[in-house]
Parts: sequence; C-alpha cells; structure tokens
Amino acid sequence: MEELKLETKWDKTFAKSKKVNHKKVTFQNRFGITLAADMYVPKNAKGKLPAIAVCGPFGAVKEQASGLYALVMAERGFLTIAFDPSFTGESGGAPRYVASPDINTEDFCAAVDFLSCQDNVDSEKIGIIGICGWGGIALNAAAIDTRIKATVASTMYDMCRVNAYGYFDKTKEEERYQLKKALNDQRTQDFKNGAYELGGGVVDPLPEDAPFFVKDYYDYYKTKRGYHKRSLNSNGGWNKTSALSFINGKILSYSNEIRSAVLVMHGKKAHSCYFSKTAFKKLKGKNKELLLIPNAVHTDLYDKTDIIPFDKMVDFFSTNLI
Repeated sequence: MEELKLETKWDKTFAKSKKVNHKKVTFQNRFGITLAADMYVPKNAKGKLPAIAVCGPFGAVKEQASGLYALVMAERGFLTIAFDPSFTGESGGAPRYVASPDINTEDFCAAVDFLSCQDNVDSEKIGIIGICGWGGIALNAAAIDTRIKATVASTMYDMCRVNAYGYFDKTKEEERYQLKKALNDQRTQDFKNGAYELGGGVVDPLPEDAPFFVKDYYDYYKTKRGYHKRSLNSNGGWNKTSALSFINGKILSYSNEIRSAVLVMHGKKAHSCYFSKTAFKKLKGKNKELLLIPNAVHTDLYDKTDIIPFDKMVDFFSTNLI
C-alpha cells in the first residue's frame, strides 16, 4: 500500500463538531491505489452503526462539501467517511489530476470494502452519497455493488453526458470529433513534455459576462466560502486529457437495474437540474425518489446547511438501511 502524507491539523472549509470524533484513515482500491479519507463517528456511539461513504463534487476534495455532508450525517448517528478520489487530494495514484469513470466507480466500491470490515459498522447497513459529478458515479456504483443499500445523488452531473454532448446536449458529432482530436494532440504533446498539462480550475479572474453557473462555481471554489489548497477546481484543475475516458463512457447504462433505494435531489434553479431529472426517469421501483428544492442553485447543495435537506436524508437512510 502506498504511504501517504496526510495533513494532521484541521484544514476543512467547515468548523469542527463537538458531537463527533474525527480521524484520518486510508484504504486501497482494486487498482492498487491508496485512498485517503476522513472518518466521522458519533461521540458515545455504541454497537454497530449504519455507515455512509461520501464523495464529490467533481474536482473537489474531502475538506470541502463531502466532508461537511459526512460530518453532519455523523452528528445524526451514522458512521461516515468522506474520501478523496484516486489521483486527487491526499489520495495516491499517478499521474495526478486524472479522472476515470471505471476507477472512480471502484473508489466508491473500495470505500464500501473498508466500511464493511470496521468493527463498529453494521455491514448490512451501508449507503453512499455522491455530490455533483460524483452523484452520477454513485448511481453507477449502486448499479454494480449490491452491498450498497441506499444511495443519495445530490445536485448531480452525468460526467459522461456533459463531456460527450456538452451542456444541454448541444455538442454535435463534428464538434465532438474536433474535441477528441484536440485532446489526442494534447496527449502527444504531454508525452513529449513528460508531464500532463492542466486544464485550469474555475476561471479567475471572473469575466463580467460569465454565465451564472460559472459565477456560481467561482463563488464557492474561489472565495473563502469553499476554497481549498488541494482542490482541483480551486486551483489548476484536471489534466486536459482527463475528459477522454468520459466522452467514450456511459456511466448510467445499468442504472435501471438498481434495486436498492435511491434519493435524487437537486435545486430547481440549478443549471444542472436536467441531469437529475433524466437520471431519475430511468430508475425503477417504489424505493426511488426525486426531490427538487425550490429556489436552490447548483452550489447551494454544496455547503448551505439551511438548504441541504439533511432531515430528509436522515429519514431516507434510516428507512432504507435495513
């Protein structure tokens, strides 16, 4: 297992809680990559607890939104972990700052491996939460991993769809071909240079004519509200060629076969809401629910605790982790 250098001081974008105990943990996925996670355990908890693994948003780190979700759900009685995906944050893997629909789905399954083997976890009561691009990846994990008894996809993106077809599916075949050509030319250049060129995180400085959703991301990733030094979106971004595997992938191909419970939740005013609506239409069974939150935009469900429906999530997991 890779030896990771983990930060020992509290460096989250949210405050500590007196209601939970916190520690850093590591575990390995089936690709041999060591993942770093923050574990949150309710204080004075006894016996085996229901557990939840949390990840996202896409390009964020566990010190941001996923950690906040994990901390609050631990306050509500669940043992939780928020982990950094392969190649990012404090997790291992090289080259750095690359994503993969296959490897990232495995990251969730590896988190379930880890939770299943904890002495204070009920291995029959494990759920997952995926935020933003990790919402789609969470659904893909739920479609393959029958140990996952309940899944929440929050303010989700389908990363394969947006990379292949662009926002609102406006990218045509010729545009997609030119994009693939440019990305593969970049592969050649990266190989010559012996390094992977980064695509850049959230645009900075922010243009006055930027679309609202870009301003929305800037307000989170580039300000004190959500900036973190290890976050890709807050800094240099993914390597430029990272999109290739998503263009050619279909992470929601088998989501209609998910038998376990799913809660898809999204802000009604989010530019990305159509991803959740489409994903939900494909789900089958009475244990599936779509929750649309009035007046909320995409990043409201990253960190605004007065908007994130934690009570609903607690009820959902309490009902379905059985």
